Amino acid sequence: MKARKELITTGTKIGATLGGVAFLIFGLIPGFYFGSYGSLTVIRHLMGGPVEPTVIVRMIVAAGILLAIACIASVSIVVGSIAGTALGYLVEAVTSPAEAKERAAVTSNK
Repeated sequence: MKARKELITTGTKIGATLGGVAFLIFGLIPGFYFGSYGSLTVIRHLMGGPVEPTVIVRMIVAAGILLAIACIASVSIVVGSIAGTALGYLVEAVTSPAEAKERAAVTSNK
């Protein structure tokens, strides 16, 4: 039972790590892009037209970029850990019958 839990938690940790790496490779640049574009779109709709590049607008765009990067990172890590957990359960399900047969063979030989 303890080995099963360790196998599943190992899968979760590996999946979260791979999700973080996938975020660094595929999610960092889109986070910048969608964060800045989304912030500018919201500001443009709130102001009713084009906006001037003032300090407030730049601060809002920077906050939008940080929010987008944090959201994409958290989604990548959570999805990676869910996939790793599922693979951990799958590996446990595949290896469990083989371990049961080995235990049965050892107890019948005694």
